[in-house]
Amino acid sequence: MAVIPARLASTRLPRKVLREIAGQPMLAWVYRAARACSQLSDVLIATDSNEVVDFARKSGFQVMLTPVDCASGTDRLHFVAERVDADIYVNVQGDEPLLRPEHIDALLRPMISASISGSEVLVSTLATPCAPDQVSNPNAVKVVTTGDGRALYFSRATIPFDRDQTGMVSYRKHLGIYAYRKSALLRFPTLPASALEAAERLEQLRFLENGIDIHVELTPYDTIGVDTEEDLGAAETILLKGASISEN
Repeated sequence: MAVIPARLASTRLPRKVLREIAGQPMLAWVYRAARACSQLSDVLIATDSNEVVDFARKSGFQVMLTPVDCASGTDRLHFVAERVDADIYVNVQGDEPLLRPEHIDALLRPMISASISGSEVLVSTLATPCAPDQVSNPNAVKVVTTGDGRALYFSRATIPFDRDQTGMVSYRKHLGIYAYRKSALLRFPTLPASALEAAERLEQLRFLENGIDIHVELTPYDTIGVDTEEDLGAAETILLKGASISEN
């Protein structure tokens, strides 16, 4: 199932999940995009806002009210997982209106492959080629991986660092969409708080710092995580054209 954490009191762009894009609140775009993914059996909005709950119910969207003190989107998913049973929970950020079925297909691919092979992937996420103008942007999180796709590190800094300025380094931008097996999601709040997580403000680092692998699957389709007015305008332009972002 997909869970969409939707906190109304965002700091960089207040009330962003209810801000309109092309005549519809952003959350409506995200929810309908998730519902279009055939591999998802269910989609649920998880929010601490009664206003978001009212909007969701009027729109016919499934919704659950979660505590205000959930520290992160993953904590909000954990709250849902304790109450709604599923094998895999997909974290679809409430500010990703350009979500596509191809994103979910790629995200779940390592989970399905692991089930067939008998190995187990507990957490998976996505990355896409990083555009040159985003390489030094701290809002574009970069990721480096092992040869078999396990994340080594996520950072707002430019990683890997091209010391000799060869221009031959390939950068990967992390897309903040995750899949968790229930066992991993239930462990998350029990794990020791991570110093790296606090420094980078990236909650996924708690898994890495506590020895839980994150598999990174590649996708050619970029997204716009809406954090600013400029992001809102860029997403609207793309949605009005009925297009998507691709590196191809």
